[in-house]
Amino acid sequence: MTPIAPHIEAFLRDYLPVQRGASPHTCDTYAYSFKLLFNFASQRLKQRPSEICLEQIDAPLITAFLEHLESERRNQSATRNVRLAAIKAFFRFLEHRVPAALEQIRCVYAIPFKKTDSRLVRYLKLDEVQALLDAPDPTTRKGIRNRAMLYVAFAAGLRVSELVGLRVEDVALQPDATIFVSGKGRRERALPLWKETTQALRAWLAVRGDVPVPELFVNAKDQPMSRWGFAYVLRKAVKIASKTRPVLLEKQISPHVLRHSIAMLALEATQDIRKVSLWLGHSSIQTTEVYTRVDPAEKLEAINMLAPPKIRLGRFRPPDKLLAMLKGQSLWGTKSGNPFDYAGSQQVQAP
Repeated sequence: MTPIAPHIEAFLRDYLPVQRGASPHTCDTYAYSFKLLFNFASQRLKQRPSEICLEQIDAPLITAFLEHLESERRNQSATRNVRLAAIKAFFRFLEHRVPAALEQIRCVYAIPFKKTDSRLVRYLKLDEVQALLDAPDPTTRKGIRNRAMLYVAFAAGLRVSELVGLRVEDVALQPDATIFVSGKGRRERALPLWKETTQALRAWLAVRGDVPVPELFVNAKDQPMSRWGFAYVLRKAVKIASKTRPVLLEKQISPHVLRHSIAMLALEATQDIRKVSLWLGHSSIQTTEVYTRVDPAEKLEAINMLAPPKIRLGRFRPPDKLLAMLKGQSLWGTKSGNPFDYAGSQQVQAP
């Protein structure tokens, strides 16, 4: 039996960050996927996670784990596929390290990804976003920080990993307010800021003080803000903003919804999907096309350019009352339809 813990450690600490150059966000996502897998395997096999062997993590157990994600944890197919992608990447890493497990590895490769629904993106209207931005208390240090985070996340259309990864040196307020973002796939982009966003950032930098970390946004312990920390800030803002906008309680609002919201506003203002793609830092304009399926303006322009089919003219004439009455009666005034079945008399045979 081959202990699996040393291979997992080599995969996450050396192969992904050093050899593949994966981002910290990717490493964290893979690590969380294996945490879920080994917790499930530990309960199924009645063993401690550190005692589990490679031969025990076979295709049937992985398939049961994927079913557990959907049935017990209520994960969507997209999340299931992310967990499966991490597992397959690990088994691909094992091909050259454990050649004796090639048959087991091939069985894991054969587990298919599940098709996902292509749904419309969720986004907020401008008045709903304004209610969120107004929610933090501007008279406290925490409120000033929360307001600045919400403004930057929305105005720049940042992913949550990009937001919490911003450093003080990435912000330039003179001569023109700009932030430098290192995005997905190590693609860098420079984004100008609105005057209101700049004011919120200036207020936060004035009270941020000297902290031992370079990240722009820090938590109450002066440590870098985490993705979960910002998600908590957003949930708190939604709760406060719902007092004036009760509709917010009916929506599923995540940090990525703010990114969708600015994308929809930019598309509505510019009607140029290429500019939206550059703003969001997409690697391909095909990724940005998802927003055109939500925006009705482009479809309205298309339908106005088309010549609709003509409708044949005609007037509706209601049926004649007498004919309608006769149609509702039987031929001889009876329900039986028998012309020789008279009411109140015996049935007579026809000669």
